Amino acid sequence: MSPDTLTRRSIYQPEQPGLYFPLPPVFETPAEERLHRKQRLAATCRIFASLRYGYGMAGHITVRDPEHPNLYWTNPFAMDFGRVRVSDLILVDHHGTVVQGTWAVNRAGFVLHAAIHQANPHVLASCHAHTTNGMAWASLGRKLDPITQTAASFYNDHALITEEAGAVVVDHDAGHSVAAAFGSNKIAIHQNHGLFSAGRESVDEAAWWFIAAERACEIQLKAEATGSTPIKIGPEAAAHSSAHLGTPFMAWLHFQPMYDAICRSDPDLFD
Repeated sequence: MSPDTLTRRSIYQPEQPGLYFPLPPVFETPAEERLHRKQRLAATCRIFASLRYGYGMAGHITVRDPEHPNLYWTNPFAMDFGRVRVSDLILVDHHGTVVQGTWAVNRAGFVLHAAIHQANPHVLASCHAHTTNGMAWASLGRKLDPITQTAASFYNDHALITEEAGAVVVDHDAGHSVAAAFGSNKIAIHQNHGLFSAGRESVDEAAWWFIAAERACEIQLKAEATGSTPIKIGPEAAAHSSAHLGTPFMAWLHFQPMYDAICRSDPDLFD
């Protein structure tokens, strides 16, 4: 086995030398990494807008600061996803105090996201939005079934949270109960509320898990609407798909075409 093969992170990574294949960047300074995370967060807001994930003032995306992991960057309260720029992002602590920026923070957003980050040190980034399919599926109080490769990415790796179901979470204790139930999973279905995603390595990962979860909810709702029972992928095959498709790197990789497209269509997001 060649050295190049040993360093391959995916079966999609070409063995043939000289071909471009996207890989996560390596940073030399915290400032460089901070800017990168902020750019990806702002881009995710724009992408969520293009996917019609916006719903009034609801929806928040967070990422830890690389130098101060107890602080996180997030989108401003009541600013449309479609106009968020890097310069608009605010830096918030776990108490909801805005450390940097001029806009307010969504209290419900910081209570839940801060709790998720505090309870789960491995979570680098998290996404939440009030999406149609995510909210519809959450009302059923069920986990997703492995009926597609997309859903299989979450096989044995997503949580159903019933704590504070349907309530607007603005109390710190309530936020911690929800965060504790999140655990180490990629996504959480908060009953009667909607979807949350977590990224262990990047904003890109958290964004893709959210997009994939929303798609999985839509597919299962449509499949069950036919009146037939969808055929589940077997446990062994589902676990195999999850092991190959459900990695942080694969989520990062899936997100790159969307990031490239939004960079070209919305260059002002970098202002």
